[in-house]
Amino acid sequence: MPLPGGLWWLLCCRRGFTLLHRDYGDGELSGDGDEDEDEETFELRTPSPAGGGRGPLEVTLTQPVRSGPVSNRLQSWEETWSLIPEKGLPEDDPDIVVKGWLYREPRGGGARPWLPPRRAWFVLTRDSLDQFSSSGKGARRLGSLVLTSLCSVTGPERRRKETGLWSVTVSGRKHSVSLCSPRQAEAERWGVALREVIASKAPLETPTQLLLRDIQESCGDPEAVALIYLRNPILRHTSGALYAPLLPLPYGVSAPGPGYAPLREEAVRLFLALQALEGARRPGPLMQGVLQTCRDLPALRDELFLQLAKQTSGPAGPPGLPATQDPATLRYWQLLTCMSCTFRPGGAVRGHLLGHLERTEQALPDSELAEYARFIRKALGRTRGRELVPSLAEISALSQRQELLCTVHCPGAGACTVAIDSHTTAGEVARELVGRLGLARSRNAFALYEQRGTQERALAGGTLVADVLTRFENLAAEEAGLEDSPDSGWRLCLRLHGPLHPEGLSPDGHELPFLFEQAHALLLRGRPPPPDDMGRAEAMAAYLALAAQCPGFGAARYDVLELSTEPGGGAPQKLCLGLGAKAMSLSRPGETEPIHSVSYGHVAACQLMGPHTLALRVGESQLLLQSPQVEEIMQLVNAYLANPSPERPCSSSSCPCQDLPDTSPPSQHPGLDEPQGQSGCLGQLQD
Repeated sequence: MPLPGGLWWLLCCRRGFTLLHRDYGDGELSGDGDEDEDEETFELRTPSPAGGGRGPLEVTLTQPVRSGPVSNRLQSWEETWSLIPEKGLPEDDPDIVVKGWLYREPRGGGARPWLPPRRAWFVLTRDSLDQFSSSGKGARRLGSLVLTSLCSVTGPERRRKETGLWSVTVSGRKHSVSLCSPRQAEAERWGVALREVIASKAPLETPTQLLLRDIQESCGDPEAVALIYLRNPILRHTSGALYAPLLPLPYGVSAPGPGYAPLREEAVRLFLALQALEGARRPGPLMQGVLQTCRDLPALRDELFLQLAKQTSGPAGPPGLPATQDPATLRYWQLLTCMSCTFRPGGAVRGHLLGHLERTEQALPDSELAEYARFIRKALGRTRGRELVPSLAEISALSQRQELLCTVHCPGAGACTVAIDSHTTAGEVARELVGRLGLARSRNAFALYEQRGTQERALAGGTLVADVLTRFENLAAEEAGLEDSPDSGWRLCLRLHGPLHPEGLSPDGHELPFLFEQAHALLLRGRPPPPDDMGRAEAMAAYLALAAQCPGFGAARYDVLELSTEPGGGAPQKLCLGLGAKAMSLSRPGETEPIHSVSYGHVAACQLMGPHTLALRVGESQLLLQSPQVEEIMQLVNAYLANPSPERPCSSSSCPCQDLPDTSPPSQHPGLDEPQGQSGCLGQLQD
């Protein structure tokens, strides 16, 4: 008759053995129909004798898992009592660490705050926390909690105002005990003692860890490795549930942040999320959610790597041939690809994962799974940790083992497309663009910036561009529901980074327009570069002299209607009138090239035909323009005509602009009732 798992564990510990116990809480139940799935495996090993090698004592026991109704099994607290022989209060036990009277909150006290705490005598030893009815000899033991390396302690913290007690909670595998004291110092003393006892315990190993060690020791024997996979369903793909983590995670430790359960429960939830990938219509958001959980809870990263290695394994280790064409199987490989480009697995897990990838390549050399295995193995060698999880665009690219395309805006060269991967840095992108634009030999230094409107920030050379793109995606998602969100989003730009060296710039290269556009944009935003050796006044004068050489400097732009001078000439035409320092032009809205351009020297007459109509005579042609800003247009034309030009000498006695009587009807175009002009540079003016 098989012994209960807990009793076998206790008996072995009493005899000085190290028990490696896999029960339904540390293993797996699945519905695959394999014979091994209906049994539990217990492995017993003796400590190595002094001066000799390890002498394993192999003991295999089987017992049904979760068979029969729940009422036939011992509950957690009763099960713990049944594992420890009934004995009274220890007398002068050298293993006693601390003892004293404390209050214990009843189980479920958080849900039932009206239950008062009960006073009892507690004794902490090197192996357990025991509760007795009194401190005298022969006191009845009320309960015991066996302490292992996975137990955790929280507190002390102040309880409800009604009691005013300070509480320290120690969590075991199945239940927790809250010790309360009216004095904070005493609660802190118990908390420190409990943590010291737990820290002194040898680390527990799960059955999965032992199997990983066996696989590593047998890596040179493919048949032995295949036999380990065949005999241990915990290593293989399953469609059943996972009831406990594959790796040892502490009991009762609450995960940081709202919405997260304790670590062991989150590990089980991760496995459910993996299984949901098989039938997900949009796997990208689900993958991103799994990656975000691992970013928030670093203790689960190795757990997820092992779960993915399990779900991508077949009966003999590598997946079978049908799995190479199964879309559900590919989902696990795609998520493993994203994980390998985001996090670094631990030592033992990394070794097992690399071995699994190598065995997959050898077993299926020409399959798509082998391509994924090679991609993942290369990524593991380059990944150094991410600030953010991959964006949805990056997840889509990684799922196809492709590079991600990003756009970088360069002054004077427009938008440049750069292919990156999860490991590309901002410095690498900047160097590639500098080479493309022919700026490699320039004395000026350039760097990658993130920009939005007037906001911009230089990116450090080691910043991962993929993290920056994820941040842009997150900001866009946050502002999607805001009514006042700005129209322009964040983007990447190449900018001058450091002092400006304008000497020896070639007029035919990209560097001159690059630097000019950047300097001009900074000055327009009121952010001129700080003066270095030359003074501020000289710098401003030099800039104004340079700006005055532009044909469109000081130009103004107005929206006008061109009226036909011929009878039955058709409807008015919307145009843009540009008045520059040397010429005026007419262009269609949205176009840069003018349809008419004439210097002021060729203007024969400029007449105001009414409050909204202006007549311009150029040679034998006459132009009728209608605008609510005709008076402002007249003033600018007078100012420009006052300047001497080769076509017309300056004369103060005659002026082509005259005010004529108002003979035109009121404006019939309500769209011109409000001013629509604005000052600025008009780049399309021609002499």
